[in-house]
Amino acid sequence: MTDKRLMTAFWIACSVAFLGTWSILLLEPILSRIEHLPDTGAAWYYWKLPEQTTMGQLTAWGFYALHQIFFWGLIWWGQKHRDALRNRNSLHPLNVIGLFGMLGFGALHYLQTAVWYDGLAQDTSVFSSQLSVIFLLIMVLIIEAPRRGLVFGYGGGWLKSARDGLIRTHGYYFAWAVTYTYWFHPMETTWGHLLGFFYTFLLMIQGALAFTKMHTNRWWTLTLEVSVLIHGVTVALVAGQAFWPMFFFGFAAIFIVTQMHGLGWSRLVRGLILFAFVGGVVAVYSERGWANLNEIARIPVIDYLLVVIVGGAIVAWKRFRRKSAA
Repeated sequence: MTDKRLMTAFWIACSVAFLGTWSILLLEPILSRIEHLPDTGAAWYYWKLPEQTTMGQLTAWGFYALHQIFFWGLIWWGQKHRDALRNRNSLHPLNVIGLFGMLGFGALHYLQTAVWYDGLAQDTSVFSSQLSVIFLLIMVLIIEAPRRGLVFGYGGGWLKSARDGLIRTHGYYFAWAVTYTYWFHPMETTWGHLLGFFYTFLLMIQGALAFTKMHTNRWWTLTLEVSVLIHGVTVALVAGQAFWPMFFFGFAAIFIVTQMHGLGWSRLVRGLILFAFVGGVVAVYSERGWANLNEIARIPVIDYLLVVIVGGAIVAWKRFRRKSAA
């Protein structure tokens, strides 16, 4: 049975993440004095200083490096001492260190935004932040595929060897993707930023609770997967983008085709969800125009194509290594 301390720590961490996110609003008097260059399109990241400063970049990259080393260090230590962490029902000292580390780096980023503002966006492409999270979600689809399938509960068995290969190594990539995205953005007060930071905090909690049952709890991990739908739609709406349905129905399609399977839901429940999805599509695109219906397929096509490419490459590599060792 799961240790009460583990569940208590989990709910306290989520509450702190929620309060920490709302505390970003207190930065508004400082942020309102920041001047930004005009937005020039999708490839431009708006929330950065017109000219980078030495301290802004030193602190952004320096604190990011410390955070990254801390996160990777926890994973390395945990894997090296896996036997001591065998009891997955308990909260381990490693998890406590991880949660307090999350709190400390949250406060550090808060301070860095208030004093120096700039993040990693000053030196890197906005697409790098987006792609880092996209590949994280792709890897989750691969890892979960043998359990819940890829298409309506089927078609995931061929990825078992890819899953086995990712189980011991995925944490390092996940830690990089989350930490890099976290320091890419300053702590701004738009709804998109607020939800993005809350989502990132939850992902950090997920990482901090490695080697426990909460790390693999199906409802918790599903919540993290589906949260990207809320974030994507919110960012699009805040930006005044008319194609917000692409994010809503695109990520909802992945939920219906893949993510809702393996939860033990009956066919009736899954059928009702599918019916609601189709009804939503009809309601929205009868107004938006049927010529835009292809929007729904864009995100699923890209995601499943990447699953096949990345998963297939891992499977092929493992087979090659087995043959070479034979």
